[in-house]
Amino acid sequence: MLLTFSGLDGAGKSTQICLLVDWFKNHGSKVICLWARGGYTPGFESLKRILRLLIRKGLPAQGKSVSRQKKLEQPWVARLWLTLAIIDLIFLWGGYLRLQRLRGHVVICDRYLDDTKLDFKQNFPQINFESMFVWRLMKWIIPKPDISILLWVPVEKSVERSLFKNEPFPDDPKTLQWRLSSYLDENQFPSTKFKKIESSDDVKAVNKKITLEIQSFLGNKI
Repeated sequence: MLLTFSGLDGAGKSTQICLLVDWFKNHGSKVICLWARGGYTPGFESLKRILRLLIRKGLPAQGKSVSRQKKLEQPWVARLWLTLAIIDLIFLWGGYLRLQRLRGHVVICDRYLDDTKLDFKQNFPQINFESMFVWRLMKWIIPKPDISILLWVPVEKSVERSLFKNEPFPDDPKTLQWRLSSYLDENQFPSTKFKKIESSDDVKAVNKKITLEIQSFLGNKI
């Protein structure tokens, strides 16, 4: 089974995933959790560390900065970055994820394809990445989720929770509003595909809605 979570930072994805891990284990299932943000997976971060050691001053420091933004605005740099990031996701989702499912694990993904699409649209508005061969290849290779959960909260709540968690690189309110509008846009995140849950509610109440969705999908299998 493949279960994916989408939504703003601070919407409670990590909390609900932790609760679901316990829930699945209590029902005798083996669970694997994967977090992935295009260009920021553990594998890609290792590659960037190696490149920084080799190139040194050729790459900007980690995190948001003017120098980093200027580098990524160069078309060839943007396309190279996108290509490597997408290839990395192909190996992670198309390879490792599939292997875990074949081994009988329930796989829970914190962020998946559509979240990555939002990230790329925000960070590379000058690049038509959806026309790139590697992007189309990734869409074809990676498995489709059995259940997609989208958790959302108002922007003010997202900011409040990010401050409480001391997020190192939080999105600004303008970016959060753009992302929230995208998540609630039925053309981008249709309710026929995503179970949308307003997650300002009590944690247990949100968890109940999610487990009911899973039980409905699995029927008598769990």
